[in-house]
Amino acid sequence: MRIFKRIDVYLIKNFVSLFFVTFFVCLFIVIMQFLWMHIDDLVGKGLPLKVLAEFFFYSALSMVPVALPLAILLASLMTFGNLSERLELLAMKSAGISLFRILRPLMVFISFIVVGAFFFSNNVIPIAQKKMWTLMFSITTTSPQLDVPVGEFYSGIRGMNLYVRSKNHKTQALQDVMIYDLSNGFDNASVTAADSVHILLTEDKKHLILRVYNGEYFENLRSQKGITHTQNVPYRREQFERKDILLEFDSNFKQMDGSFLDNQHVSKNITRLTRDIDSVSRRSDSIISKFTNELVNNKYFSHVYDSTAAEIRSGKITTVPTSIDIDSIIYRSSHKDMLAISKSAMSRAQALKSEIMFYRINTNDAKNFYARHGIEWHQKFTLSLACLLFFFIGAPLGAIIGKGGFGMSAVISVVLFLVYYIINTTGIKMARDLVWPVWQGMWLSSILLTPIGIFLVYKAATDSALLNYDAYKVRIQNLKAWLRKKHILKQHYKDNKIITK
Repeated sequence: MRIFKRIDVYLIKNFVSLFFVTFFVCLFIVIMQFLWMHIDDLVGKGLPLKVLAEFFFYSALSMVPVALPLAILLASLMTFGNLSERLELLAMKSAGISLFRILRPLMVFISFIVVGAFFFSNNVIPIAQKKMWTLMFSITTTSPQLDVPVGEFYSGIRGMNLYVRSKNHKTQALQDVMIYDLSNGFDNASVTAADSVHILLTEDKKHLILRVYNGEYFENLRSQKGITHTQNVPYRREQFERKDILLEFDSNFKQMDGSFLDNQHVSKNITRLTRDIDSVSRRSDSIISKFTNELVNNKYFSHVYDSTAAEIRSGKITTVPTSIDIDSIIYRSSHKDMLAISKSAMSRAQALKSEIMFYRINTNDAKNFYARHGIEWHQKFTLSLACLLFFFIGAPLGAIIGKGGFGMSAVISVVLFLVYYIINTTGIKMARDLVWPVWQGMWLSSILLTPIGIFLVYKAATDSALLNYDAYKVRIQNLKAWLRKKHILKQHYKDNKIITK
């Protein structure tokens, strides 16, 4: 019993140390990948260090569902690969300890991680994602710091285009500058040509000052009263030695409230998701049922044709027919009545089509709402199951491979995780596009990975040579020998048959 406790402590110590290292490495990689996708929104904004640190922190919390399964897979592969490479796993099995008994302490530890991942996904992730996307939208709307390039048009100032031929790096002055003011539209643009321009910010950083030296200002007078498009457009020319142009340019960072994300699926836990999914489903069913009844009872089957009603009133038809022969009604009508019937039918069909499209848009909005909230609801559970599945894939695979260290384990982990990520992303896309039911798309990766985990655990428990090159080489040689023998027997049978004839 004491020996078992020592083995359990030894296994947990090895796994935990590797798990924390691999988790932070994986988390760092996925954060860098996320930031690289949004690098254009972050660079050149002059953001305070506090804002950047807050954004990185919430991004890290939001990326935990991606990094955690990969870290468990990599840590379990490295742990059991090291045990197998150092022959410690062989010694344990030789002492009569089964693989399931060896896995038991780590299964207890993984169970705590699985439960913790569920509560983290349900309680922490919604808050982190709300904070992160609020900061992202706030950063996106922040005006960038001015960095006017040389030799190309710059449109970073609203309503203005600047063209600079050269720049004095000592005085930070822009030289040979053309300023196009497009605030009143392209047809009413005004142009300023200057020898040099200094760009300054006011103290409150809410306005921009263009200090222009030795320039000329050109403005057309197209907007003046009495000038038609056929007349030549006069313009006004102004020369100056110095001129200040004041522009609105708020470069301060303003963080949004974040209340606009309260009704989004990313900021809801399971309780709110369940309640909103139920309410939207009931509303969608009510809309569909109401429209179906109205379409069937009022718009189509209960329609009474005007021509038949007129014939009944005039006495041509004494009894109301149980079924209406539309062709006979049309053929008995005059040419003028035919045109009137056609126009009436066309207008009613167009009105009915517009009404159907309106209801279709409403029901599609409800379906999209249901799909996105359903995806978020299922993700609370698929994260925990992915952690469990990757442990039962990584641990037996590490024991079978028998190679420790970071190299081989990292390669295999990345390949397996990419397969999982591609399958999971495909399922989410199918569920979001309403091609598959939400539960099928979200549980597709887990359904496909579960047999792989069971197969690997069985192979590791029975000491099967799954990745043994020599074993496969022997099997291939045996197969070649069997095929050669079969070919010889077949040829011998043909020769005997010829001799007999």
